[in-house]
Amino acid sequence: MKLSEFIVLPQDEKRFTVLHEGVPIAQRLLDEQMVFLFQLPHFYVETYCSKESKAIEEYRAFYKPEHLKPYLEKISI
Repeated sequence: MKLSEFIVLPQDEKRFTVLHEGVPIAQRLLDEQMVFLFQLPHFYVETYCSKESKAIEEYRAFYKPEHLKPYLEKISI
């Protein structure tokens, strides 16, 4: 699947794709949300989930590695 194909999917198909084809690789916490990072074959997807309801509120898909910076900063080398 291409990034452009993922972007136009309905919400329920995005959820299915992320949970069945994506590989969970990181997570981070925001004030009101938990963000989970998934890797798919040609791009990454962040799922923004409500801390309260645990429901996915937003998907952000990208392929540029600079968007991984919030996750890489937490890795101590």
